[in-house]
Amino acid sequence: MGARTFLIGGGWDTAQVYEPFLRAAARGAEVPRIGCVIVDEGDGEQQFERYAQALGRAGTTCVPVPLLVPLGGRFEPAGTLDGLDGLLVCGGLTPAYQEAFAGCLERLPRLLAERGTPYAGFSAGAALAARRAVVGGWLLDGVPVCHEDTAEDLEEVAVRDGLGLVPCAVDVHAAQWGTLARLVAAVGRGAVPYGVAVDENTVVEVADGTARVAGLGRAHVVHPAADGGTLVRSYGTGQVFGLS
Repeated sequence: MGARTFLIGGGWDTAQVYEPFLRAAARGAEVPRIGCVIVDEGDGEQQFERYAQALGRAGTTCVPVPLLVPLGGRFEPAGTLDGLDGLLVCGGLTPAYQEAFAGCLERLPRLLAERGTPYAGFSAGAALAARRAVVGGWLLDGVPVCHEDTAEDLEEVAVRDGLGLVPCAVDVHAAQWGTLARLVAAVGRGAVPYGVAVDENTVVEVADGTARVAGLGRAHVVHPAADGGTLVRSYGTGQVFGLS
């Protein structure tokens, strides 16, 4: 966890959630170049333009660079990171993003740390930042724990290897999609040690074991309880909590 990591819970109403990430990227460059990784389901160029516009509204001048990965393809960081000051992994089908990064789950974090390149994850990209990533699903042993529309084309709640940029699991669109309940179920089952569910239009900045919240919504931290239940504590903009 050498480089800064930014977890964006989704949403398009607050371009300012990119500001902390862009400030971190600009430390090494006057006009930072931001690589935007998008798993291309056929509309990759249009999706890139949407992220480029959001970055352009964030208040820090930058140059967005499209890094489109075809659906079913693999992201290769060697050479790709050259000349980039920040890496934004975008949103879409979370299992597809996990598969796209499956070949570099250890190499990419090492390269980011060596170069001091900040990582921002938007929705799927935020979920992927976890050591053990909740990639979708809406059932736990056949029992619904969130709405079927949030399932990412999966049935049972699925946890797969992630990048390990943060020690906790991450779920997104928490208040808007009701996915906090899915994270509570995953923590309660012991599928992940603990987790953070991030609302839309909200960013959690992680550095040196500390997380800071900014934006319109909240970050909901879920820990297992001694009695077998779970404990949830929510943090709003400007508040800080520890990660271990």
